[in-house]
Amino acid sequence: MGRMFEKRKHKMFARYDRMAKAFTRIGKEIAMAVKAGGPDPSYNPRLRQCVSNAKGVNMPKDRVDAAIKRASSKDASNYEEVVYEGYGPYGIPILVETATDNPTRTVANIRLYFNRSGGLMGNSGSLSFIFERKGVFRLAMDQIPSWEELELELIDHGLDSSEQEENEMVIYTVFSDFGNMQKALEDRGIIPNKSSLERIPNTYAEISEEQTDEILELIEKIEEDEDVQAVYHNLK
Repeated sequence: MGRMFEKRKHKMFARYDRMAKAFTRIGKEIAMAVKAGGPDPSYNPRLRQCVSNAKGVNMPKDRVDAAIKRASSKDASNYEEVVYEGYGPYGIPILVETATDNPTRTVANIRLYFNRSGGLMGNSGSLSFIFERKGVFRLAMDQIPSWEELELELIDHGLDSSEQEENEMVIYTVFSDFGNMQKALEDRGIIPNKSSLERIPNTYAEISEEQTDEILELIEKIEEDEDVQAVYHNLK
């Protein structure tokens, strides 16, 4: 009985940690969006995206409103988007997106994660031939009466490719068409479960299960850092 309780408690805390991390990440995104385009989502597409993503992870509205208000104040933290690149064990490329108010601290931490794992940080742009930045929109299938019809319409707004994952349709655009697709979906009353700019690998690497576990352990450690927004790799 005691062991079962401990397992449930561990799962509960793990779920809480994931939720807290998601709220922190979106809070930083809100701060950067407000700084770039103002506090009114009606006139700030990037902020609208943040608010939509906040709903997708069940972030309470009062916390979203508080984040917008905090980002509008004079004392708001100035977060900077910084991307770090490197290779983990077995030559696996890893790209780390951060939002930081202290780049010196952040780069020191990221370098430490790579070094401790036997990896190596690279120069900016060293992984540009492996990852391509694309817009990714995850749409609930119950919002789409007819995907065939919608697909034809969205091609004119930058639809590059699509794939169905369980009860979601995932659509991709090139980086420059992200805003066009966001507006096209808004005009049709479609609110994505999540929309983001992601780094999609052009090639994939295959390594052993044991080696994969080692890489995933490094990635998990990086993701735990408070300055890290997203981590990308090309493991198959």
